[in-house]
Amino acid sequence: MKTEVWGVRLARLLLFWFAGNLTAFFAIVHFAVGWKILIGILTGIAFLFFQFFHPHTVAGEKKLASLEHGCNLLRTGAVWLVLECVTVGILIWSHALFWALELVNLGVFALLCWAIVFQGLLHIALHSSQVKLPWHIALFFLWWMPVLNLFLIVHIYRTAKHELHLECAKAECDIVRKESEICKTRYPILLVHGIFFRDWQLFNYWGRIPAELQKNGAVIFYGKQQSAQSISESARELAAQIKAICTETGAEKVNIIAHSKGGLDCRCALQDYGVSQYVASLTTINTPHHGCAFVDDLLRKVPDKTAQWIADRYNKLFLKLGDDHPDFLAGVRELTEESCRKFHVAHPCLPNVYYQCVMSKMHSAFSAPFPLWLGYLLNKRCAGENDGLVPVSSAKMENVPLLMVPDAKRRGISHGDMIDLNRENIPGFDVREWYVQLVQRLKRKGF
Repeated sequence: MKTEVWGVRLARLLLFWFAGNLTAFFAIVHFAVGWKILIGILTGIAFLFFQFFHPHTVAGEKKLASLEHGCNLLRTGAVWLVLECVTVGILIWSHALFWALELVNLGVFALLCWAIVFQGLLHIALHSSQVKLPWHIALFFLWWMPVLNLFLIVHIYRTAKHELHLECAKAECDIVRKESEICKTRYPILLVHGIFFRDWQLFNYWGRIPAELQKNGAVIFYGKQQSAQSISESARELAAQIKAICTETGAEKVNIIAHSKGGLDCRCALQDYGVSQYVASLTTINTPHHGCAFVDDLLRKVPDKTAQWIADRYNKLFLKLGDDHPDFLAGVRELTEESCRKFHVAHPCLPNVYYQCVMSKMHSAFSAPFPLWLGYLLNKRCAGENDGLVPVSSAKMENVPLLMVPDAKRRGISHGDMIDLNRENIPGFDVREWYVQLVQRLKRKGF
């Protein structure tokens, strides 16, 4: 990682500390007022230069450079304040006559330090994706509370610093392996979303994953099926998309990576709509091949009128968001155990397509936010280990490799984590790199 050189950091620190203590220093040695004013102006200009000028960029990315600058401002602002307090204490002890001047000097310096801390926080707020909005809001309302404000600032700093180190390491890794194009597969990659989402440009269903794959040579396309529909209807739309991709690229086939219900849609498209000849591989991510037990439970307990009311509101909303004819209940009802059992028997694996299944699991309800923590508890009661929506047992297919995602310490990996839903850097699990390795294995297999 290319970081700010220590010489620049030390110069920034000493310059600010020296400028803050000029008045007291020159008063002690009886310098002329004119010299004090002149040197104060010069050091002020130099200080502003160091505050707003970045003498480098991190791995060539301006966003990371600004994030690093914000972290540096937070850190050095705190150090400056500590040094100033120590200096004032020494000066008051050594020159009792100037204690009032030193206290004034300390007050002014403390205000400057808080201004620099605020500037650092602003940089982090603008350029960090890992420091979530609630932390900024909490600090905005609680900045005046001693100890608590320091706790919030330290948390923001540590989170941003961890993000900076990770992103810089990834940027350097991408630069090193750029020429290798380890994700440049023989056939293009088709990413297929699950239920209740669309492939929107403003909010990518797959988070930061597609950009990472493209950096490493992958050619990416999206399923573009509606957010909620029956498996058969979604499969029809996917079949048309698969043929369109082959026509556009000239490729004979595609590699499909499908998440959640998207895996069922793809299996249906391969068999019922005759596109298996255009598909080299199908990788299902947390797909309920044998259904979701808690869906059965909910459909039994929720009154029909309530379910229809929810469906009507959903369908009306997604009509405005781009769906042609969304059907909430059709999509949900086909995820029951009975429906998936029938579908699974009617759609066996085809011999000319390479299949593999991927599954993750949560360790507790604290592994993911609502509604996945609720889904985890409901599934845990009736189906055992799960990812918040899909039981681990449901993701398996007969005679098909099952890849269990490595556990991330005690946290576990949820249904949403597998598509980078929250754009979160999870300790022990880098979802972007995991997909890079997944696609690289497809490349090695000749797909």
